[in-house]
Amino acid sequence: MSGRVALVTGGTRGIGLATVRALAEAGATVVLTGREEAAAREAAAAVPGTVSGVALDVTDPKAVSTVVRGVAKEHGRLDVLVANAGIMEGGMLGMIREDDLDRTLATNVSGTIHTVQAAARAMMRKKTGSIIVLASVVGLQGSAGQSVYAASKAAVANLARSAAKELGRSGIRVNAVAPGVIDTALTAGLGEQVRAANADRTPLGRLGRPEEVAGAITFLAGDQASFITGQVLGVDGGLVP
Repeated sequence: MSGRVALVTGGTRGIGLATVRALAEAGATVVLTGREEAAAREAAAAVPGTVSGVALDVTDPKAVSTVVRGVAKEHGRLDVLVANAGIMEGGMLGMIREDDLDRTLATNVSGTIHTVQAAARAMMRKKTGSIIVLASVVGLQGSAGQSVYAASKAAVANLARSAAKELGRSGIRVNAVAPGVIDTALTAGLGEQVRAANADRTPLGRLGRPEEVAGAITFLAGDQASFITGQVLGVDGGLVP
């Protein structure tokens, strides 16, 4: 990844931060984003390599466009986008609040679309690029109590498939990664009993690690995946056949 420039949204923790580390270790110049500038800068400072952090709310399309254009202008190119920013809110179908619905769709669906649009425009100038969006196994098979989140991640998976067909002739690859249950601060809030049950139903018998998802993302970003586009790659320990 030496000489390449990557943008990772939602890069201050969990899978996003692990991805920033993996791309930087591979030699890329990485810009990570987070909702709070202080948190973004702090996360960037903790990663060895050429890494910087900026504030970004992906629900603001103008802000997304400004940040993406700024990265491409400052570094002269944008080679990789990892659209990782997302939230998990909701509940049982009959108890979903309107504000949770709006916030989830605005972040996970509209925010991802805005980011992919802006990155594609920047990449078209060089006729090359790799875009990876974060879906979820929940978006592939559903889950009780997560209807809104599952719907949003199903949309993200099909965004990747459709965008790949549109952007392929411009030399831009688009893929999705669908993590299973990963050991992050987000899943820590589920409680040990739920985490143990999720580990038990995973064929490999454990939760995934953020670094394992980051490895798949880094692979899709690089030249070894140069003929792979329009795919949804599960990193789930065999949870979804």
